[in-house]
Amino acid sequence: MNVFHVRPLAGRGLLVVLALIGATGGAVLAAATDPNEAAGARDQAPGKATLSVTLVAPRQVEWAQVLPANGNVMAWQEAVIGAEIFNYRITEVAAQIGDPVKKGQVLARIDTVTVTSELAEIKSVVAEFEASAAEARDNAVRAAELRQKGFYSTQQFTQYQTAQHTAVARLAAARARLHTAEVKMSKTAILAPDDGVISASSATVGSLPQPGEELFRLIRGGRLEWRAEVPSADLLRVPVGTPARITGPTGGMVTGTVRTVAPSVDPQTRNGLIYIDLPATDAVRAGMFARGEFELGRTPALSLPQTAVVLREGFAYVFRVEGDQRAVQTKVELGRRAGDRVEIVAGLTPDVQVVESGAGFLADGDIVRVVSGSAQP
Repeated sequence: MNVFHVRPLAGRGLLVVLALIGATGGAVLAAATDPNEAAGARDQAPGKATLSVTLVAPRQVEWAQVLPANGNVMAWQEAVIGAEIFNYRITEVAAQIGDPVKKGQVLARIDTVTVTSELAEIKSVVAEFEASAAEARDNAVRAAELRQKGFYSTQQFTQYQTAQHTAVARLAAARARLHTAEVKMSKTAILAPDDGVISASSATVGSLPQPGEELFRLIRGGRLEWRAEVPSADLLRVPVGTPARITGPTGGMVTGTVRTVAPSVDPQTRNGLIYIDLPATDAVRAGMFARGEFELGRTPALSLPQTAVVLREGFAYVFRVEGDQRAVQTKVELGRRAGDRVEIVAGLTPDVQVVESGAGFLADGDIVRVVSGSAQP
């Protein structure tokens, strides 16, 4: 009979033995377990919902068919106003930029001292020529009477008649100069040629207006227009009277109407201009750039809330929910947008329901939980 003596192991040796036993046991368990069976067990295990969702069905709606465009807001017509008499000092400026004015309203005044002096001088010349003409007329009448009595010759009578005609002509010329002086006096007040808004002013007190110099610029009637640039292929789609919606730089909306379509196209850009009359508004100003769109009619559209559409890698997707509560990613094509809804052009039928919100957190094949209040049947 053999007798074995067991000696207690030191602490480090005990740890080595335990590690070997653990490794051996793990290998035995791994060998006893079939990998295919483990994978099948995992597939058969019930999944856990990753997100609670609601469903929504596409809605058939009538949407406006629009043509987007860009362009500048300009004055309908601008009147350039200057002085009609020159080298006379401006003594008063009565209108500033932005002031609304009425037709005939005084915008500025010119010094009248010199003009008044000229007018008085011409009036005195007219009075002198009136007296000369009256004297020449009386002399001609007396000469005619004396000629009949034989006191004047035909030559003398002709001289008196010539003097009368000359005096009358000089009087007419003086009266014409008087009329010119009176007109000049009326032009010392620079008036607005029409109702409108002052858009520019260079008139200053003390300046001497020169020929052709612009003193004021007036937006006639305060009317503005949007000059939209549209590709030549779309010009015929926008007839006169078509409504247009314009968005100003601050987001303000203005509704106008097409007044006319340009008869020619820019040969460089191949774009044509469409002129849209705008109502009086503070949303846009002359010279502003604005975006807008023309409403060309209404057509049916299959729409979804924008929250149901996910954009990934340049494509649009929605998520359907299958019977096992799995989310299935479906590619769709988008069309028009209106408010918080978007048109689905292709990839979805009206009877298919999709995840309404939270789709951006889903991946294809995720298990979801449909909560109450959804559109799921």
